[in-house]
Amino acid sequence: MADDGKRAEEDERGPGAQHQMFVVMEDLLDKLKLLDYEEQVLVKHNMKPLSRHYFVASPYTVCNPGEQFYMFSVIAAWLITLCGRSFETPQEDDDPNATVSNILSQLRALGGLVDFPPSKLKSGSGEHVCYVLDRLAELALKSRAFIWKRPLYPSEELEEECVMEDDAELTLSKVEEELIEEADEEEDVIDLEELKSRTNQAEVRGARPEMILESATDSAEWNLEVERVLPQLKVIIRSDIKDWRIHVSQMHQHQDGIKTSLKEAKGYLDKLVEEISKTQEKVSSREKYINTQLELLITEYRNVQSKLSEAKELYQQGSGGVTERTRTLAEISEELEKVKQEMEEKGSSMSDGAPVVKIRQSLTKLKQEIQEMDVRMGVVEHTLLQAKLKEKSNMTRDMHATHITETSTHTYS
Repeated sequence: MADDGKRAEEDERGPGAQHQMFVVMEDLLDKLKLLDYEEQVLVKHNMKPLSRHYFVASPYTVCNPGEQFYMFSVIAAWLITLCGRSFETPQEDDDPNATVSNILSQLRALGGLVDFPPSKLKSGSGEHVCYVLDRLAELALKSRAFIWKRPLYPSEELEEECVMEDDAELTLSKVEEELIEEADEEEDVIDLEELKSRTNQAEVRGARPEMILESATDSAEWNLEVERVLPQLKVIIRSDIKDWRIHVSQMHQHQDGIKTSLKEAKGYLDKLVEEISKTQEKVSSREKYINTQLELLITEYRNVQSKLSEAKELYQQGSGGVTERTRTLAEISEELEKVKQEMEEKGSSMSDGAPVVKIRQSLTKLKQEIQEMDVRMGVVEHTLLQAKLKEKSNMTRDMHATHITETSTHTYS
């Protein structure tokens, strides 16, 4: 599933996205060389120089995550220090998560865009590692006020190809133009225009010699003069790139070369096909022999596999029952713990004598209060008795007084 997601992401970005990190890594190596990383990083930490595709994650490159992550962290720390920010050089035993988070936080502080998770950098290689280092290298170059200059390409001198007169058309106007151009460059070249003008003047004059002309020059001097002038009399014809005859001849040459190489390659390929077919037949026969020899073991292996699958199913069922029983055991143990706690609380309360002491104190206090109440009740009864006696004495006195008044009235009457 992860591979499918990765492929879909690459398809969305384009077919050249997976090769972009190769280009970024080559640019990064050039920037590190401009920053003199050999002296400041490699010599200081005793490291090997980086290859052109060191931080590229590809099946065609060597992968060593531990070494690559340490190299990435050291170079990133050095670039951050070049940008004017303090950053300690990480060690091999440091936490990789902390190192990655510190590097990304410094990159964000410098204005870099970080839209990927930190786990992408823990492998020490890949597109995101190349991006982080390339961005830090650009910021370091900016801090040093480095400016890229336009490249100066060396001037290439085109070799002059000499073509025979039979292979190219020679026209007088073309030859004259070329000779005029060469006359401007070299002073010793013969001027054809001057020769033409002289011949025309001679024809106009129509002067004919009246006597037979005889040469008075020496033949040896004449031969020396001819040898001296002969190199200057050579006509150099420059081949035109747009000439179709040259293309046709090149096509014929290539066709002949392809035919010869095809014959040789066809022979080699036929031999290779024969060898491959023979090896395939040998492999198929060997496979059949091995299958016949190992048929019993294969059937036994299949039986064992079926038994193993049955045992796995039984184990899963048993493990399900065990998990349920462990859950019930955990519930029962919790209830048991609660009961134990309650029993401990009750036992501690029963063995504790403080409540008994409190009860005794309260009983003595009640007795004292009862005694006080008894005394108060006695006092109240005594006062009531006195009041009753006083009332009774008053009643008897009143009765005696009334009796006396009645007797007195009766006697006087």
